[in-house]
Amino acid sequence: QLQLVESGGGLVQPGGSLRLSCAASGFTLDSYTIGWFRQAPGKEREGVSCISRSGDSTNYADSVKGRFAISRDNAKNTVYLQMNSLKPEDTAVYFCAAASTLTRVTAEHCPPRYEYDYWGQGTQVTVSS
Repeated sequence: QLQLVESGGGLVQPGGSLRLSCAASGFTLDSYTIGWFRQAPGKEREGVSCISRSGDSTNYADSVKGRFAISRDNAKNTVYLQMNSLKPEDTAVYFCAAASTLTRVTAEHCPPRYEYDYWGQGTQVTVSS
């Protein structure tokens, strides 16, 4: 069974850090572009970051640039999202997704949401004092 599982979410105070993990089972992530998305209550799901198959290209939403860092360890079949200087507005359910698309990852562009083939169930991140 092909599956993505996110972990690492939780409750953190403003200014704190969390590291999310996205682990795959049933397939190898090195053939996929990986994206992180988030959805806050009452809002649309939005893209946060993405990383190319090799890991040499990444992209970040303006709202998280300089605070979040995406990375991947293909040997562990896992992608990470390091989140620093967290703000209350970062509170959301965070999802990872895998795309087999040929659309390239650039500093200005991630593959659109509809190009992602597999999605995890999400992990809750709450930033509150």
